[in-house]
Amino acid sequence: MSIDYSEKIPNNVDLAGDRRLQRALESWQPNFLNWWKTMGPAVPTQDVYLRTAVDVGKQGWAQFGHVAMEEYRWGVFLAERGDDRRIAFGEQKGEPVWQQVPGEYRADLQRLIVIQGDTEPASVEQQRRLGETAPSLYDLRNLFQVNVEEGRHLWAMVYLLHAYFGRNGREEAEALLVRNSGDLDSPRILGAFNEETPDWLSFFMFTYFTDRDGKYQLGTLKESAFDPLSRTCEFMLKEEAHHMFVGTTGIDRVVTRTCELMREHDTDEIAPHGGIPLDVIQKYINFHYSVSLDLFGSERSTNAANYFTAGLKGRWQEERRKDDHQLTEDGFTIDTVKDGRLATEEVSALLALNLDLRNEYVKDCRSGLKRWNRILEKAGYDTRLYLPHVGFNRQVGLFAEHHVTPQGELVGADAWAAEQDCWLPSEADKTHVRSLMRPVYETGRIAGWIAPPTNGINGKPFDYEYVHLA
Repeated sequence: MSIDYSEKIPNNVDLAGDRRLQRALESWQPNFLNWWKTMGPAVPTQDVYLRTAVDVGKQGWAQFGHVAMEEYRWGVFLAERGDDRRIAFGEQKGEPVWQQVPGEYRADLQRLIVIQGDTEPASVEQQRRLGETAPSLYDLRNLFQVNVEEGRHLWAMVYLLHAYFGRNGREEAEALLVRNSGDLDSPRILGAFNEETPDWLSFFMFTYFTDRDGKYQLGTLKESAFDPLSRTCEFMLKEEAHHMFVGTTGIDRVVTRTCELMREHDTDEIAPHGGIPLDVIQKYINFHYSVSLDLFGSERSTNAANYFTAGLKGRWQEERRKDDHQLTEDGFTIDTVKDGRLATEEVSALLALNLDLRNEYVKDCRSGLKRWNRILEKAGYDTRLYLPHVGFNRQVGLFAEHHVTPQGELVGADAWAAEQDCWLPSEADKTHVRSLMRPVYETGRIAGWIAPPTNGINGKPFDYEYVHLA
């Protein structure tokens, strides 16, 4: 299913066949371009070696080349439509999927799309100035690739709002460009997307942990009975994989360089030698993981149950599950706090769907820890990085009113305050990491706090000129 690049808005949804929709999106396009100019990457460039989608099939779906970023062709791409796709879960399981929005689910579907759409420009805004301290041209290119694809994901959600939700949808599409990350008067909807991304260690953590949350949220929407939403998310997942690759391999390279500096100077205290100590890396893991867990919502949720029952939002890999896909008689064990102690409680599986999804995410997150610990083991160090307890540093859900240590111990406010800087990045930690952030724009060179990548992009070497600066 190839993409038509002859149109003003590249697409594979036959925009030319719906002149009213085409005009509406073309009127939104200048607002998007103005947003990109004012809130997108701050580093001026001539061109960047970028991946551009040319098809939505499994093979040969993208091409690479140097592109002027302001001329990048953002568009609307949906995965191919199945011949006889059926609803896989909920009360309407087995019925044909919807090509239009049922009136009774209009408000809920719009809300789900708006929340997903709001995260896409938010991350671009958070990362706006990161290019000014890029550790290499390779990393600068990867940042820009993530940014342009988050911009395209915004287009994907805006298309759905314009095409299926009438005037309310058009108004919501406009609002996606009005809200800004961290704005006191008009912040982004979800808390994690109002946090700053002030340095590259934070960026790698964000693309590993927070973009991985995005993978799982998109995975549940891919199961939706609303077929245009399902097909939109299916293709977004293809692009999202690179974002998580950037995070995974970025942290690989930070840990590798930390080990090199520890060996070279025969000490764990490598901050004076221009490195990021392992205990600081652990604190950044603790923070970004806990903030990302909040994005899954409360462990007990009637909204999630209602979305599932209605067919709006399924489970991760729904059709591979070995149950009745309706869950009306099933139970689920959740962690909670009772009488000042950590405990468990049995609830309806429908009420625990957020936790079900979060559990899948946690299992996936552990894969990165295994990678990073293999680097430590191979380098001959006994220290191991870990994921903190799911109750640690939580602002949403059943643990939000409690203080839980990374090891899973419930403590009081005073004990938490006394140890907080041992568990989360302190001001001194943040100041040190930021002090290392100095741009390296020379081809083939890299900052001293991070190792070079094992491989370049699309078969190119590390010392390829991925970015031509203005």
